[in-house]
Amino acid sequence: MTVKTDVTADAGDRLPDPLNGSANGPSWTVERPAQAERRRSSRSYAALDLGTNNCRLLIAEPAHFGFRVVDAFSRIVRLGEGLGLGNRLSDGAIERTIDALRVCREKMAAKDVKRARLVATEACRLAENGPAFIDRVREELDLDLEIVDRKTEAYLAVTGCASLVDPKAQSVIVFDIGGGSTEIAWLDGRAPHAFADPCKRIRAWDSLPVGVVTLAERHGGIDVTPEIFEGMVEEVSELLMDFALVAAQAGRAHNFHLLGTSGTVTTVGGIHLGLARYDRRRVDGMWMRNGEISTVMDRLLHSDFSQRAANPCIGKERADLVLAGCAILEAIRRAFPSERLRIADRGLREGILMNMMREDSVWRGGSQR
Repeated sequence: MTVKTDVTADAGDRLPDPLNGSANGPSWTVERPAQAERRRSSRSYAALDLGTNNCRLLIAEPAHFGFRVVDAFSRIVRLGEGLGLGNRLSDGAIERTIDALRVCREKMAAKDVKRARLVATEACRLAENGPAFIDRVREELDLDLEIVDRKTEAYLAVTGCASLVDPKAQSVIVFDIGGGSTEIAWLDGRAPHAFADPCKRIRAWDSLPVGVVTLAERHGGIDVTPEIFEGMVEEVSELLMDFALVAAQAGRAHNFHLLGTSGTVTTVGGIHLGLARYDRRRVDGMWMRNGEISTVMDRLLHSDFSQRAANPCIGKERADLVLAGCAILEAIRRAFPSERLRIADRGLREGILMNMMREDSVWRGGSQR
């Protein structure tokens, strides 16, 4: 594996977003349906992320210091089901995904989206029938899915969640645990100003060919013993080794911390908070200490499948995947020990939206055009 390096290279939420500026940092908001009905859209943007496990859509409009979310959709489709053992998208996975994409198309039409970017990631990259699936989506739904390469996926993930980097941190490891791959990047140096492109801070990045779906399929996700869990951690640690060597000095920088975006880290955050149901407003942007993360993961490791499925922050659809995700998280923690982890419930879709709006110059000096 070759590590890539670059020296230059729910309703009413208002979240900090240093990418777009303001006194307290720029922001994006989520708009209530009633608010949306009272306003006429000047321009709507859509970002769709079709991953190995999920199909996610975000529709937004430019706001004064960021963007306003007017609609969103997320469904577990498991498009990459079986890819841990084979190289083809199954007929069942394709049908589930087509159904979800049809909902996305209807939502984009209803919101009169003027510009969209629809990306597909690891499952479509790996599957030999990935191109045929893309063609079918175009023919049946008139949607143009773009299979992005690993570098693009890593950079979009960084762009989408970099607003949560501690502004005092001179080094950060950002990671996105997906269904079929895990993107990881080393951000070096402090951001020079609020409008700075976070990708210019990336010193090294990598895309590990392992995610929660593929790892769980290889090791099992229902009955996970400590020995099986450790085997998963060891597999990921080996894949992470080259990147860990390149970014070895990251943890020695002032105010170093980890920043994670994925269902795994948000689940860990929700369980730590003891939420009766997952609440994005409480999880996105929260900090967890090293010992708190270990406590949650130990609790999950000593829970059986039915107990994990009954947890409101996990659910039956993800109960067989959560420990695989924890194994990936644990491998990253061992490679880059840190007392602090910040959790992001934002990522690739937000990065797509920010890039499109930046390309259209919707903000000038922190103001909407």
